Amino acid sequence: MNPNRFPHILRRHRFTFGALMLFALASPGQANNWQALPDQAPGAGSDTPAQVELGRMLYFDPRMSSTGTVSCNSCHNLMEGGDDSRPTSVGVKGQLGGRNAPTVWNAAFLSVQFWDGRAPSLEEQAKGPPANPIEMGMDSVEAAAARIREIPGYLPYFKAAYGPSARIEPDSIATAIASFERTLITPASPYDRYVKGDESALTPQQQRGMQTFASSGCIACHSGPNFSGPELPAGSGFFQHFPAFPGSPYSAKFDLMADRGRAETSGDKADSHIWRVPGLRNLSYTAPYFHNGRVASLDEAVRVMASTQLNKDLTDDETADIVAFLKALDGPFPRLEMPRLPPARGDLLQ
Repeated sequence: MNPNRFPHILRRHRFTFGALMLFALASPGQANNWQALPDQAPGAGSDTPAQVELGRMLYFDPRMSSTGTVSCNSCHNLMEGGDDSRPTSVGVKGQLGGRNAPTVWNAAFLSVQFWDGRAPSLEEQAKGPPANPIEMGMDSVEAAAARIREIPGYLPYFKAAYGPSARIEPDSIATAIASFERTLITPASPYDRYVKGDESALTPQQQRGMQTFASSGCIACHSGPNFSGPELPAGSGFFQHFPAFPGSPYSAKFDLMADRGRAETSGDKADSHIWRVPGLRNLSYTAPYFHNGRVASLDEAVRVMASTQLNKDLTDDETADIVAFLKALDGPFPRLEMPRLPPARGDLLQ
């Protein structure tokens, strides 16, 4: 692998180059160079059932929004792909957000959250939407906590989760939601079974796609069990320029340069068009694609990535094979039940 093809990775994470080379040279016959998704998300071992149950309730409760109409699940729908199938999400009062809603499935395996990586953890990410004027529209995260405090039936759940002296505060709300989100993982995909030794788990086309995915350079960025890059400490993101080759015709076709990415929040010009590398699991469920939701189909998304990130034009057969492999990353979803939320006064939302 030519290091000059991936300058931004090497500048920000020089220590990962050896690992990236190993992944780029991997093949389906070298299954030990590919990683299955663990059966438990990082940090999940310290979450209690009571914390997970409380987080599940809060995740589905629209009363954390100013209008009582938008919950976490509104934009990250767990009945489907953990997103909302829209180019950009609809928040309170019908307002449209600026970026595509990333899936919450397997987000627990990311070392930073949001497209631009501005949140170092699931807990910090959970504090963002309630106070966002477009998303959930509360005046502050504390205002969202105050709303939950006005629902008496919630306090016993907080005490069960955090002890008899527990209080309903932004931190305890965010921690509970993060505990629930750490259960939202999808191991045991055909790919996972294949790398664990079940050679019949992938079709011949998917095996060809796995090889093409590696040999074409896709895995230089999309490595690791979640295909979102190498394992990094929590809060340390794995980033890449997108588009890396802005001269690609897809840059203009899908307006990929309009959003400056990480620079929008950091204010650092060097962060222009820098994005957290997203995971690739369950892509069948998460169309439309990319930060602006402008690409409708998975095969088009593969062509866009090959052109903008690798400066390559894939053949129809190569594209079809890679798409087939990516679909092998779709894992079975855990069974979920809708929570029963505690009742509130009729004037709560007035």
